Amino acid sequence: MKIVITDGYAENPGDLSYDGLKKYGELTVYDRTAQNELLERIKDADIVITNKVELRKDVIDKLDNLKFVELMSTGYNVVDYDYLKTKGIPVSNIPAYSTEGVAQLVMAFILEFAIGVGEHTESVKKGEWASCPDFCYWKKPIFELSGKTLGIFGFGRIGRAVAKRADAFGMKVLFYTPRDHGNYPDYAKRVSLDDLLSNSDIITMHCPLVPETHEIVNSEFISKMKDGAYLINTSRGPVINENDVSDALKSGKLSGAAFDVLSSEPPKKDNPLVSSPNTFITPHIAWAAYETRKRLLDILTRNIEAFINGKPENVVNL
Repeated sequence: MKIVITDGYAENPGDLSYDGLKKYGELTVYDRTAQNELLERIKDADIVITNKVELRKDVIDKLDNLKFVELMSTGYNVVDYDYLKTKGIPVSNIPAYSTEGVAQLVMAFILEFAIGVGEHTESVKKGEWASCPDFCYWKKPIFELSGKTLGIFGFGRIGRAVAKRADAFGMKVLFYTPRDHGNYPDYAKRVSLDDLLSNSDIITMHCPLVPETHEIVNSEFISKMKDGAYLINTSRGPVINENDVSDALKSGKLSGAAFDVLSSEPPKKDNPLVSSPNTFITPHIAWAAYETRKRLLDILTRNIEAFINGKPENVVNL
């Protein structure tokens, strides 16, 4: 059994080990793989493990030995999973591994909106406090989270984890989900999308990328938000129309925005959000905590073992 990891560096830059996979077959790990290198590297593989390297029909048709595709992510749009299904090849993902990490980053963004720790630290280091005639100053309006309303678009595991943390800060929590899953916590209220937009001081996106959510945050969406509200996206970059959000930041319709994901990663030099005012952008790090990546690797290993044993788990193309 030949196992190939196409892009293993982001998951494991050296602080984890892939050695646990060696008991299942001959393992080859590439730190990074360009699309034009892919076929040569996986042409004999029985199992392909990919994070962000795309596996499409034109390559799949040339893989005579392929039996299983394992993702290093929850999202699975980088592979032609429906086409793989027609060939009887299961695709498994890594569900629910990043809940804690994403919720933590969302709260960091919210606190940055409220307090501006980074901006004020930079100001002090520039000498502005040392030269201030008063004992204190602030560079931007500071507000308390208690009593503010957080709107959560999507209420799966991550949305619920964010709601729990927001409640601990005394925030009011509204959420929108198109499907009624029931058993909601008593500190969170399900509302219509229009009510979510018009009543939330901060909106955070926690939805999958499907045709219905592609660029759902656009000029129409933003026009229904409260003037001066804040926006957070840690879900998938393409749920945001980046030009429309940039325009809203420049006009002041949005007071600020924060993103851990963009439409293209790394971002193109002309990405409008990079130069937009009052914007925080982190380089897709919500999953980057050691504990989070260790959890991912543990689930990945179990997925491989389950497939070897003839009972694949977390299959997305049944």
